[in-house]
Amino acid sequence: MSSDTVELLRQRLAVLQPTALAIRDDSHLHAGHAGARSGGGHYHIDIVAAAFVGKNTVARHRMIYDAAGDLMRGPVHALSICAEVPSEV
Repeated sequence: MSSDTVELLRQRLAVLQPTALAIRDDSHLHAGHAGARSGGGHYHIDIVAAAFVGKNTVARHRMIYDAAGDLMRGPVHALSICAEVPSEV
């Protein structure tokens, strides 16, 4: 299931046109956690996108949560996010 969720996240985040994107499943680090028991996974996202230019951290995270959509109410329990702008912008 986790590789499916990683692929779904990758597809959803494509709307942000990232120049770099890495998604890591950290669910195994949260074994026994309430979210893990209910089936939701913990994921870490490193993303670089020009869409983040001029946006603060909260706005960048909202863009990511909006793109993830309904995944946040099911297969994804938690996201750890590093959202950056391209260095050349």
